[in-house]
Amino acid sequence: MSSMNIFKLVSKNLLRRKGRFIFTLLGITIGMASFVALLSMGDNLRSEVTQQADDLGADIIVMGRVDCPFIHRAVLAGEQLPESVPREIVNQIAAIDGIAAAIPYLTLGASIQEVPITLVGILPSEMKAHRSWSIEAGAFFANEDERSVVIGSGIATSERFNLEIGSTLTFRGLDFPVAAILQETGSNDDISIFMPLGIAQETFGLDDYVSFIVVTVDDVTNTERYIAAIMDIANLSVSTNEELLSSVLLILGSLDITLQLIAGVALIAAAFGIINTMMTAIYERRREIGILRATGSKRGMIFRIFILESGLYGLLGGLLGCVVGFIVSRLAEPLIQQNEFVSVLGNPDTAVTLSASLLFTVIGLSVVISIVSGLYPAWRASKLTPMEAIRNV
Repeated sequence: MSSMNIFKLVSKNLLRRKGRFIFTLLGITIGMASFVALLSMGDNLRSEVTQQADDLGADIIVMGRVDCPFIHRAVLAGEQLPESVPREIVNQIAAIDGIAAAIPYLTLGASIQEVPITLVGILPSEMKAHRSWSIEAGAFFANEDERSVVIGSGIATSERFNLEIGSTLTFRGLDFPVAAILQETGSNDDISIFMPLGIAQETFGLDDYVSFIVVTVDDVTNTERYIAAIMDIANLSVSTNEELLSSVLLILGSLDITLQLIAGVALIAAAFGIINTMMTAIYERRREIGILRATGSKRGMIFRIFILESGLYGLLGGLLGCVVGFIVSRLAEPLIQQNEFVSVLGNPDTAVTLSASLLFTVIGLSVVISIVSGLYPAWRASKLTPMEAIRNV
């Protein structure tokens, strides 16, 4: 039997029972869509956390005596943290030989039109140099005593806030004009509002404390020495950027396992669906198998026919799974980000991003799973003799 005739026979057999074909295809499609959506979400969360760590631009992070991944995550996400580090420590750290810069952050919770936002107290010149900010509009703080704010590009472009240079924001009953808008950075700076550190402390009635300090060093190979020198100054928690990142990634550990288990169960269910369909097809097509065997078709030919059928289920299911997974992830993204466990990671993008590598991986995996699922039914079909096949019709 030629390859063309085999393909026509396989196509005819697949569509012989259209309802069963559709439901079996839906099984593998849903399984692969779950795999695409769930595992891509895990990858996106890890990428987001890593990007946040890179954006922070720290070699060493100094904060209050805490050892909690959720506090570390708040540092990376730029969210509100307790003010627990004396500001006087900043100058002492900066004076250590080999320390390039010590940048204090005071992260506070505030709101604009009842929408929660992050307000960050900063040392203007030091922060601008550290983050390499460029100004989109307006003029940056002239000094540390300026009673105004600088807003991120995301805040400025939000239709809900409708802010521009000269707009007034009110915090604790005090008005602050918008002095400048930052150019887009692609980081948490885009959704933050910045105020001179001293003014922020005064406005919110805080003592001379900051939330944490970002430290950069001249020689990263001597980081341990710098950490020891900082700990000699004050009883604070000191860690490297890599340690902070590793701590935050621990949060994702249980989430990854859960996503992998869910995706695995979906794929196993799809595999059993294919096995059930193929086994049913054997009993329905015993006469056809007997005729093929009686007309000279070898067992290997029968085996290949059934393997090709299961492989086509995998090919079509993989293609549809990618599309369905992409659509579902886009529709479900707002709901996923409302989940408290995911929101503590900074509401990252959880939607699937289709790429050539993802398509090849998903389709390849789908075809492999389908072929493996079809091995036993194909073997059973190939073991039928012409007499057995026809006698049982």
